[in-house]
Amino acid sequence: MGAVAAVGAAGLTYATAIERQLYTLRTAHLPVLAPGSQPLRVLHISDLHMLPWQHAKQRWVASLAALAPDLVVNTGDNLAHPAAVPAVLRAFGPLLNVPGMFVFGSNDYFAPKPKNPARYLMPRGRKKLVHGPELPWQDLRAAFIEHGWHDLTHQRVPLQVAGQSLFAAGVDDPHMQYDRYSTIAGRADAAAVVRIGVTHSPEPRILDAFAADGYDLVLAGHTHGGQLRVPGIGALVTNCDLDRSRARGASRWGADMWLHVSAGLGTSPYAPVRFACPPEASLLTLVPRDWKPQRAKRESRFKAWRRGPLNSVLAR
Repeated sequence: MGAVAAVGAAGLTYATAIERQLYTLRTAHLPVLAPGSQPLRVLHISDLHMLPWQHAKQRWVASLAALAPDLVVNTGDNLAHPAAVPAVLRAFGPLLNVPGMFVFGSNDYFAPKPKNPARYLMPRGRKKLVHGPELPWQDLRAAFIEHGWHDLTHQRVPLQVAGQSLFAAGVDDPHMQYDRYSTIAGRADAAAVVRIGVTHSPEPRILDAFAADGYDLVLAGHTHGGQLRVPGIGALVTNCDLDRSRARGASRWGADMWLHVSAGLGTSPYAPVRFACPPEASLLTLVPRDWKPQRAKRESRFKAWRRGPLNSVLAR
């Protein structure tokens, strides 16, 4: 009995004190561009859940500018404290000089509150959303827009990135029922080299709508990759209606669209635990649909962590 308790205590210590600070870069090539297009490097960042004193997280995110992405996509839940806006802006730092676009999630609008962790294992229909005080999301939005990032909340936006024409659209957080897809409904621009949908929570009803309108790729966050994963099994929950097999990483959605879900870089301050699911950002190389992948050597995830923040962990 004592040995079981010791193992449990060791696991909890690892999940709270070690893994949740093992910031990791996940990489993937996604064949979503029109044939003949030049590759585009998209940095996908989500679920910072930033607290003002999380300086290591801020430094790590700022260091991602060294990757020289063509585009930054932020899928929300940046804040976890009323005074966190300056910390988020320090984290994005030089990335704010890169073309960017964003939507917000529930923890941009409202602070987290203590919850019974067992709630995450309950069926979604039996949960009642619990929100804390309102957060200064308007200040964060104004700062992003001042730096030239596009607010995609119920907006359809054509944009030029690295000399190529993109088309993007987004919705407000479906997890809170804030989405109004009807405001952006309609076929995406067929002339763009890629059509990107952006949402915080990857609810299937939203993914189906983007797919029906001809989008090539949807980026989302919210799931934390499951946050607690069982080796050999994967995520136990997604905290939305998305199936557990898609809790993080890239997958196909229907015949013509890709989905990428970020496991995110933070946790609620009231559940500061990650197990078999390190905090992550993703560098997505968008390539033409007729791209032929070369055999790549997959690095050990653990070796990559030990070699430094910008070493990649290849997406499955």
